[in-house]
Amino acid sequence: MNTLNEAFGIIMKDGDKILKLTLEHIYMSFSGVLLAILLGVPIAIFMTKYRNLADLIQNIIGMIQTIPSIALLLIIMIFFGLGYTTAIVALVFYSLLPIIQNTYAGLSNVDRNLIEAGTGMGMTYTQLLFKVKIPLAFPVMMAGFRIATIIAIGVTTIATFVGAGGLGEMIYRGIATTDDAKVLAGSIPAALLAVCVDFILKMIEKRAGFNRHKKRLKSS
Repeated sequence: MNTLNEAFGIIMKDGDKILKLTLEHIYMSFSGVLLAILLGVPIAIFMTKYRNLADLIQNIIGMIQTIPSIALLLIIMIFFGLGYTTAIVALVFYSLLPIIQNTYAGLSNVDRNLIEAGTGMGMTYTQLLFKVKIPLAFPVMMAGFRIATIIAIGVTTIATFVGAGGLGEMIYRGIATTDDAKVLAGSIPAALLAVCVDFILKMIEKRAGFNRHKKRLKSS
């Protein structure tokens, strides 16, 4: 209990520093996930068009996911050096798997009758994709985005090892000095950030699922 009180004391005393580290944490996490979405969604769309390559792509992405975080950061650091870029590139790799898997699953499970109806109305592949498939698959896609974001927030705590800062910097200082209060002072904001982001994205996911249900009712 004393350690927890000391941790909150550090957070209050070094509030400006904690805020700076939190903003760095948010910047790296969200940048990595956003880039992964921009890369992963087109890959998943490609997989739905060329299904014979889908398993190969998922296996490659899955293999990357098994590389330990520290090892991946050090490999990427060889090419990009110390700093934000190395951390963000690593986060892109770690975020790809849930984004690609969920987007592919969502697009693959769109009701075939709706696709046939759209085709019968003369819709092109692009129109079907953006007006039928993606809107209906969005709740499943959103679940992948949410999982990727939570993973990214967790992995970002080790970005300090490549000089990128974030809340992991406070945690590492605590570990280096065997100061449990400092470890908690970095861990508590990181945990709260993950919980808050998860709650917000879950609400968006539920809202998207509700809108999807309404669209199905209208089309039936």
